[in-house]
Amino acid sequence: MSESTDRFKRAPKRKTAQARTLTVSPEAKAAYEKMIRDKEEREAYARNLPADQKPR
Repeated sequence: MSESTDRFKRAPKRKTAQARTLTVSPEAKAAYEKMIRDKEEREAYARNLPADQKPR
């Protein structure tokens, strides 16, 4: 039984990776925000549509 004691030891903790920062122009940021807003509106609209009917 003493052979299996090292089988279930915890793995060493990993070092956390440093976060990367990205700088974008205000125009690019505004375009990205508009794209995300449009996508959310389309998804909200699609959620309210009836389910697709199976063709006969």
